[in-house]
Parts: sequence; C-alpha cells; structure tokens
Amino acid sequence: IVDMVARRLPGRYGFDPVEDIQVLSPMHKGETGVVNLNALLQERLNPFRKSFPEIRYGNWVYREGDRVMQIRNNYDRMVFNGDIGRIEKIIPAMGIIRVCFDEPVEYSVSELDELVPAYAISVHKSQGSEFRCTVMPVTTQHYIMLKRNLLYTAVTRARELAVMVGDTKALAIAVGNDQVSERYTSLEERLKS
Repeated sequence: IVDMVARRLPGRYGFDPVEDIQVLSPMHKGETGVVNLNALLQERLNPFRKSFPEIRYGNWVYREGDRVMQIRNNYDRMVFNGDIGRIEKIIPAMGIIRVCFDEPVEYSVSELDELVPAYAISVHKSQGSEFRCTVMPVTTQHYIMLKRNLLYTAVTRARELAVMVGDTKALAIAVGNDQVSERYTSLEERLKS
C-alpha cells in the first residue's frame, strides 16, 4: 500500500501522493488499520528532516507538510469534522501549528486533540468526501467490517480511480455480506408522535 501510494500510482497516473490519493481502511487497528498506515505513510511521504520543525503530541509527531483531519466541529474557526488540510507552518517556540484547509487556521499545542493524521482515514470518516484516487486494504484481518455497504462507500469516494489491495477471499466476503446492522433509533416512534 505504501509503495502504491508513494511510487506506483504517481508514476503511472501522475497523482500527487498527498493531495490526490486517500487511503481508506475499514478499521483503526491492525497492520492495515488507520493508525499503522498513517505512521508508515508519513515516514515515506514526509520523513523526519533536521531542518524542518515538528511538534510531538500524544503518539504522533506533526510535521510541516503533513495531511491532517479535523475531528470535531469548531464553529469559531469554521472548520468541521472531516475537513482535511495540510500543515503549512510549525512554530515550535510558540507551540503553534498553521493548517491550510480552505483558509489557514492556527492551533496551539493544547488544541491538537482536534487534529489526527489523515494519510489514511477510516471508510466511516470518508463518508461525504470525494478524492481523485482511493486505496483500500481488503484483508481478512478486518473480517468484522467486511460488508458490501462499506465496500460500496469506499469505492464511491473515488472520482477517477479506486484501488483495492488484499486478497480475493476478503473481497468475496465483503461482496457476499449484505447484512446491515440493525439500529435502535426510536425514529418510527418519534415520527408518529
């Protein structure tokens, strides 16, 4: 997946690996989960460089050029859950990170819990978004999430190209599983009242 995003797709189709390609994973944990893929992709696409500032927050190191996602609505800044941007400036002495969404937005270190890495995101978080190219791991490791509607969501996020990486057994499981989890919302009762 990392080689495909960093080298193969840009070489074959001219995609920018950070701007045009979005990795979508069914789950956060595991070898092909969001957390691990973000670490691997950052190391390949935006590795540590002595002359570039970075800030550590929690288990993540934020670097200039990183792709990040806002994970809660912030009406003061007009940045909303699911918005994806790039870190354009880090000022470590002041503890400030400037992220360019549609407009630049500044965060202090204490506000970094609003941002997560976004080289890879969950299929769930991608709903409502669109990308030039998507890459999705489809492995039996994500067995519990392999459902037709999840696969459909991932494929329909791509404007030009959707790539699935994995094995045919996992793909067959997802295509064959049309079970939708029952939701208990009390919607029917609310509509009647």
